[in-house]
Amino acid sequence: MRRCLLLLACLFGFVALPTYAADNPLRIMSFNIRLPVESDGVDYWETRKPLAVRMLQEQQPDVIGMQELVKSQADYLARELPQYAWFGRGRDADGGGERMGVFYRTDRLKVIESGDFWLSDTPDVPGSITWDHLYPRMVTWALFEQRSDGKRFYLFNTHLPYRDQDEAARVKGATAIAAHLAALPAGVPVVLTGDFNTTPDSDVHVVLARTLQDAWTTALRVEGSDATFHGFTGNADKRIDWIFVKGAQPESITSVTTRWNQRYPSDHFPLVMTLRLP
Repeated sequence: MRRCLLLLACLFGFVALPTYAADNPLRIMSFNIRLPVESDGVDYWETRKPLAVRMLQEQQPDVIGMQELVKSQADYLARELPQYAWFGRGRDADGGGERMGVFYRTDRLKVIESGDFWLSDTPDVPGSITWDHLYPRMVTWALFEQRSDGKRFYLFNTHLPYRDQDEAARVKGATAIAAHLAALPAGVPVVLTGDFNTTPDSDVHVVLARTLQDAWTTALRVEGSDATFHGFTGNADKRIDWIFVKGAQPESITSVTTRWNQRYPSDHFPLVMTLRLP
């Protein structure tokens, strides 16, 4: 009888149905959103920002690891997407600058703990730069818990340096990340999202793949373009955005290549991975 009453109440609008089923897999996105740069011209953030919102509304990720995010972008997305909360300090010493911001659906996930570390010889010093980096490079992370069943997972999000001469620094960054992941409690799945600014045939990928699985090559279903950086042209030629996983089997991964009026939300295609926690 109670179930019948609940069904009738839902049909007549008295009870709001949840926006997801408890047994749905997690939808995890990696998204280099491209910071606001006026030299982007017609692809400047002020033009792209409604496209970013539309894309996120269509994809409905549960958690998003963003790169190149600045606070004005994060505040705009938070206003337009009230089902999400976000965190992530800027990479500079004063907390400003680009962020490895993490957005998450508050109806599905809660943050148990979170933090940051810098990819340098002094990882606990905000804004620290070594290894010939041009800018500070960092990682933002969190331990999440699913509200439906209490299952937990870690998310780590990063952005490695982009210059050709930065390969040694990228390898050091990947090694530092791998060391942090190795120190985590056993048995809790880990997801690493990021723009790694190098290709899968690099030593960076080798370092991470020793203990993590590349979702693009190990997911049960793969769709879309394997290359992700397209420079607002739609013609991607490099797979530099990756999602790695440990402790769970990726069910699917896809690159999001949708556009509106010949415009894209970013100069990178976002990746969306589905993952069911064990």
